[in-house]
Amino acid sequence: MSSSITSATTAGTTDRSDARHDPREAILSVRDLRKHFPRKTRGIIRRADDPVKAVDGISFDLYPGETLGVVGESGCGKSTAGRTTLQLLPPTSGTITFKGQDITGIKGERLRKMRTEMQMVFQDPVGSLNPRQTVGSIIGAPFDIQGITPEGGVKAEVQSLMERVGLNPEHYNRYPHEFSGGQRQRIGIARAVALRPEVIVCDEPVSALDVSIQAQVVNLLEDVQKEFGVTYMFIAHDLSVVRHISDRVAVMYLGKIMEIADRDELYANPQHPYTQALLSAVPLPDPRKEDKRERVLLTGDLPSPINPPSGCVFHTRCPKFRTELSDADKARCTGEVPQQRRIGADHEVACHFAATTDKAIV
Repeated sequence: MSSSITSATTAGTTDRSDARHDPREAILSVRDLRKHFPRKTRGIIRRADDPVKAVDGISFDLYPGETLGVVGESGCGKSTAGRTTLQLLPPTSGTITFKGQDITGIKGERLRKMRTEMQMVFQDPVGSLNPRQTVGSIIGAPFDIQGITPEGGVKAEVQSLMERVGLNPEHYNRYPHEFSGGQRQRIGIARAVALRPEVIVCDEPVSALDVSIQAQVVNLLEDVQKEFGVTYMFIAHDLSVVRHISDRVAVMYLGKIMEIADRDELYANPQHPYTQALLSAVPLPDPRKEDKRERVLLTGDLPSPINPPSGCVFHTRCPKFRTELSDADKARCTGEVPQQRRIGADHEVACHFAATTDKAIV
């Protein structure tokens, strides 16, 4: 975990109380989204095998001006969920609604126009930039693709964006290899915000960076959000980073959302056994509290998304399943897929045996 991020979070998480939303006014709604990758056996006779179920029926809403953090183990499907939401990957099934319009599976001119409103910051700041193009060409590409000429010209706008993200405008004609990893990610951020999109999916934007500059990039993303009113879907595996930047947090496991809640509610009162295990692994800054707390240990390996467990996909590693449930309850876990259900004012969990956290919620 980044020491710079730790210092930011231990001093108190960012006050994001201004990101209020109305459930009826979601800017982006995803319902029962699935992305399955087909496989083919090798040999003379080819037959379709069971697909890789990277994303397997997730639902969530994204509200204007907020940041929804998406966390989970490597291979849980969070990056695929972000790419499918932006139509970088065609969904297998489900619906994606943006500002009241169904954009599921759109192509051609409609998809090109949608790119002005929905963009992405990629995980790899090296692989996401064309090494044969100058920084000016990379950041200015959205204007060229969309046929937009900003007031004052493209070059002036690109240099203004470079300055805004902390790059020297005089480096307009330099190539990506002449920049550090953190500077390359700033180039990616400048490209993503060039057309002032309303939604940006950040796919682990700081995981490939040195710990000394992770906090700088996170703070830049927050500044950009405040200035341009951007809505983020922030994908990460570092729970400290997610706690610092997010308003709400969704926890994914094996292609499904296990729990989704307000940031403070989730970290203070996790209800799903998987969320409890993840949070128990985050080091505490107080050594006395760190020594006293109980860790939740998960046994076994992450199951294959080709053949996920029946019922609740987490039951093969669930501590509650092993130690607390009766045989009848275990049969329910193995035979019935838990659906996301509301257990609090802004708290949903996909677990048959999670307790209701708000007595006013029925």
